Formats: sequence, structure tokens, C-alpha cells
Amino acid sequence: MKAMVGLIMGGPLILGGLMMAAAASAQPPQSHHWAIVVHGGAGDIDRATLGEKGDAAYRAALTKVIETGAAVLDRGGSSLDAVETAIKMMEDDPHFNSARGAVFTSAGKTELDAAIMNGATMQAGAVASVTHTRYPISLARSVMEKTPYVLMVGPGADAYSVQAGMEQEPASYFFTESRWQSLVRQLTKEGKPIPPRPEGAPAKGTMIPVAQFEESADTHRYGTVGVVAVDRQGNVAAGTSTGGLQGKAPGRVGDSPIIGAGTYASNQSCAVSGTGVGEFFIRYTVAREVCALVQYKGMGLQQAADEIIQTRLKPIHGDGGVIAVTPDGQMAWSFNTPGMFRARLAEGGKVEVHLYNDEP
Repeated sequence: MKAMVGLIMGGPLILGGLMMAAAASAQPPQSHHWAIVVHGGAGDIDRATLGEKGDAAYRAALTKVIETGAAVLDRGGSSLDAVETAIKMMEDDPHFNSARGAVFTSAGKTELDAAIMNGATMQAGAVASVTHTRYPISLARSVMEKTPYVLMVGPGADAYSVQAGMEQEPASYFFTESRWQSLVRQLTKEGKPIPPRPEGAPAKGTMIPVAQFEESADTHRYGTVGVVAVDRQGNVAAGTSTGGLQGKAPGRVGDSPIIGAGTYASNQSCAVSGTGVGEFFIRYTVAREVCALVQYKGMGLQQAADEIIQTRLKPIHGDGGVIAVTPDGQMAWSFNTPGMFRARLAEGGKVEVHLYNDEP
């Protein structure tokens, strides 16, 4: 009789426990804290060359970009949307070597590259050597989401851009006097012919204080923009956009649109965007290597970034840097050049903006 009473009394307790467990499992997963990191290129960036006006301009631009991307995340938007939104702002800003502020090839043309990757699905899209798309990062996302491809290049990518309804601009839209004069100085030093000014470009435009780290073969010259982010669902994403290498041979493509080299994202590890010597970043699959150290070696994000940029690339003159973020909100950047335009912000924190290598 006592045993039966105990069984009966225990029944509701057991049932109640099961019901509580079921209720707990039905609760939505715990929300993550969002975080976002931005870069605007690495190279010989120093106070004396940039000057007070240039310093202030880049800090203001980076602050505006990261706050805009953060606003997307703060209202519950996806990391992918935040990355695209922030990069589009930089593509519109002539201070940065992407889209409107792109550098010129040796033929006096602009060739634009971009890539974006979704860490939740492992989908990726990229474009290279496009010439009239106002927002190459949006074109890369369209390739990712609306085609069976990962990478489209040249005239085919241009044609797809029109078909996809992307905003198109004439060559003159991407012309900035500061970039043009920088090309003229470089080609003059190298003894190469100066190409005609792009059709529709003004006879003499206004100079702006852009970072002049593309001046000679002896100078680090790695202008690119990139953004990595994690949203409240714990999904990471990465995007990169660039005008490439100033004075390059037409058709040369660097690491930015190469998935695994300049851009990579996976919820199993991290999201990475790079800026540097594209040929080294491609050969050493820099972005994927950072993620691999996190995923398979169990390294912290900063340690992994430093391992690739400082230990492996610096001794062989693989100059440049990366920004990165993990699903659990770790943020990192690492670069082996005198400076890198960079900013970061985590939910509940304050914006950090830095330009030089003697800043944190």
C-alpha cells in the first residue's frame, strides 16, 4: 500500500518534471549579442602623410559606416544585411578604394571587385572586373542569391548586372581627381605612358585628402573595404569590395572576390575580410586559414588572426591585414603594415576607430 501511494505521489512529480523540461526545450534559443568590424584598407598610413584633414575625414567616415551597419543589427537585422549596407556606404565614399573612389588601371579604367558570404548557409557570391555597377557588393549578393554561381567576371558580370536591375553609372561617375593624379605620378615614375582621361571626366576636378599609399612600387598600396558582422541569431557574414591595385595591368584580379582568400564566413568558425597583397592572400588562402585555426585548432580569434598575418605572412612580405568576428561575438583585427583604417562596435559598447599601428 505504501509502495502504491509512493508511486501515485511520484507520478505527478515525474510528470511535472517532464512538463517543465518540455517547456524549457520549447523556449527560443538565447539571443546573441551583435558585433560588427569594418576596415577601409591597409598600407603606409601615417599621420604626417594623411594630415589633420585626412585623419578627421577617415575617422568620420568610418564612424558613420559602422554606426549605420550597427543600426541594422540593433533593430534585429541580419549580419548579411548589415555587411551589405555598410559596404555600400563605403562604395559611395570617394575616400575609399572601392566603387566611386576606385583607383585606376594602367589603361586609365576602373575595374571593380566584390564578394559576400553568408556564414549560416555557406552561400557566397562574387564579381570581378565590373565597370559600371554602382554597388558591386549588391551585385555579388545577387550572384549568391539569384544564380547557381559563386563568381562572375568581366563583360558577363556587367551584362548580368544590367539584367538584375543593378544601378549603372558611366565611367565618369567613378572618377576622382585625387586618384587620377596619383596614377599619373606613378606611371610617370615608372616611365609608362599616361592614358587619356576617362570620357566625361571634368577637365580638373576637386582634390580630396585620400590616403596616398599607392605612389610607387616601393610603397605598400592595399586599398580595399570590408565588413564582418554577427547578428542576434549568432549568424556571421563577411563582405569585401575593392577597386584593386593602382596601375595594375587590365584584367588582374586580387584576393577580394576570391572566396577563402580575401573573404570567408562560417558559423562553425568566424567571418573574415582581408586587405593586402592579393597574390599572397590568394596563395595562402588567408581568410579561410584564420577560420581553420579557430575551428580545428581551437585558437582564440585574435591569436588565429595574428598567427596568419604576423607569423606566416610578415616574414615573406605578405603585407596587409584582416578583420574578423565569431558567432559568440569575439572581434579581432591584425595587420603588419604601418596602418589600417578600422573600426569596431559590439552591442552595448562604444565605437572604436583607429588608423595607425600605434593605436590599439
